Amino acid sequence: MFPFGRIVATPGALTAMEEACIDGLALLARHGRGDWGNIDPADVGLNEEALRTGARLLSVYPLPTSEVIWIITEADRSVTTLLLPEDY
Repeated sequence: MFPFGRIVATPGALTAMEEACIDGLALLARHGRGDWGNIDPADVGLNEEALRTGARLLSVYPLPTSEVIWIITEADRSVTTLLLPEDY
């Protein structure tokens, strides 16, 4: 649906996904097809608008370990980051 740009992940996100046995590529695939995970309905609308206008995109995926992974694609589509909320 949109370019990811360079894909990066914070050390905390990498550790959390490893501990939860979650593949970051699977989360990226969901993000890339517009499955924004567990975000507020208003944020879904913002993401849909961002696809048209080129604004930042946000997805939120809870892990079975109670950690949460955010995926943010920057407005210029130069980079997509997997991170923990506290890494923001």
